[in-house]
Amino acid sequence: MPNTILVFIPTYNERDNVLKLYERISNLKLPLDILFIDDNSPDGTGDVLDRINKPDVFVIHRSGKLGIGSAHKDGIAWAYSHGYAQLITMDSDFLHRPEDIPAMMEQSKKSDIVVASRFIQKDSLQEWALWRKFLTTSGHVVTRLFLNIPYDITGAFRLYKLDRIPKNLFEKITSNGYSFFPESLNIMSRNNICISEVPVILPQRTYGDSKLKFKDMVQWLLFIISLGFRNIFSKKDILPKSENI
Repeated sequence: MPNTILVFIPTYNERDNVLKLYERISNLKLPLDILFIDDNSPDGTGDVLDRINKPDVFVIHRSGKLGIGSAHKDGIAWAYSHGYAQLITMDSDFLHRPEDIPAMMEQSKKSDIVVASRFIQKDSLQEWALWRKFLTTSGHVVTRLFLNIPYDITGAFRLYKLDRIPKNLFEKITSNGYSFFPESLNIMSRNNICISEVPVILPQRTYGDSKLKFKDMVQWLLFIISLGFRNIFSKKDILPKSENI
C-alpha cells in the first residue's frame, strides 16, 4: 500500500545536512515518503540527494535559486498531483526536529493544518541569540497586530491535510519568497480552514547558516502591512462556497 504522507524539504547548499536528515526521519519508522527540491546548489547538494536512491525518496532539481516560497508551491503541487493526503513541510538545517513529526500527526486528528509553534513554550527559543530572538518575537507581534492571527505564522514547519484543503487556496498565494509563510496561513485562516498548533523547541543553529537577510526582514514587514490592508479591502483570497471541499 503506497504511503499517503509526504515530507517536503527544500534545499540550497545543504550537502552536509541532507543525509543526516534523511536518516533521522527514517528512524521514526513512519509510513511516509520524502520529497527534496534542490535549487541547483553550488555545493553539490543535488548530487548527494541523488545518491540516497531509496524508493521512498524523491528529488526534484530546479534550475537555480527561485525562492523559498516558490519551492514550497512546487512541493505542494507535486504532493497534490501524486495523491498524498497529508504534507509535512520543514527546513533542512535541523532547526525543525524530525522527532516533532509524530506530535504533529497526532494533532492533525483535530485540525486541517498543524503549525509547529515557537511561542507556546517559554523556553522554546532559549538557545537563540538575543538579537535573533528579538526579531522572531517582534515578527510574531506584528503579524498578530496586522493580521489578527494568533498562530506562529512565519514558520515553515507545518502539516497540511491536503485531502481537506482545496488546492485552489494554494494557487491564490502570490509570494515566491519568505512572505509565502504568512500569506499562505492568512489565506487559510480567511477561508475558515481549521488550524491548530503544537509546541516545539528550536535549538541553536548547528548545521548551515541562516538564509534570511536584513533586506528580507524589511520586505517581509512591508508585506505584512500590505496584507493587512488587503484583508480589509479585498475578498479575492476567499473561495466561493462551491469551490470548497
